[in-house]
Amino acid sequence: MAGVPGEAGAAGGKQVLNAVRDQFWDAGYAATSLEDLMRVSGLGKGSLYAAFGDKRQLFLRALHSYTDDSHGHLREALAEAPRALDALRMLLEAPIGDPTGTGTRRGCLMANSTCELGNADPEVLDHAHRTYETSTALIGDCVARAQREGDLPAGADPIALARALLAAQQGIVFMSRTGLDAATLTATARSLAAQLLPDHSCD
Repeated sequence: MAGVPGEAGAAGGKQVLNAVRDQFWDAGYAATSLEDLMRVSGLGKGSLYAAFGDKRQLFLRALHSYTDDSHGHLREALAEAPRALDALRMLLEAPIGDPTGTGTRRGCLMANSTCELGNADPEVLDHAHRTYETSTALIGDCVARAQREGDLPAGADPIALARALLAAQQGIVFMSRTGLDAATLTATARSLAAQLLPDHSCD
């Protein structure tokens, strides 16, 4: 990351930001102290603040990094599947991931941050809105592709279906945080897929 001075170094800036992001992700904004940030980053207070600003600015940088990475992964996952319908179905099962459930129980950093800070911080709320709109647009493009491939009804509104799929996926993320086992989450995801993404090619 360009512009990270001293102890961080340009090459290590992304690693520092990732470490800080994980700290906020695990503990939340309010429960993360300056000492926590210094510990996970390996930087002193002066170097940390010189590179990234105060705690709030550091959090916002970490949050933007998270959503940028998430959208990059989403673009790749939707584009790489041989058929768009398969990509959309995988989207619903993606939050289940690790069969042990340890990874998914962190939830979504954007959703977690919106719940914690959305009412008090308009910038976080605005970023959440823009993040979900971008996700919806990416999923909507994949829905439109599935329609062109003949796997979904041509008359369906791609954006409306994309919002439904995103809401379903985020619901699975939340359910995973309650401790539901992977088999139950998988069955739920497949039930949602059967209802939201019936295979039109067999009609």
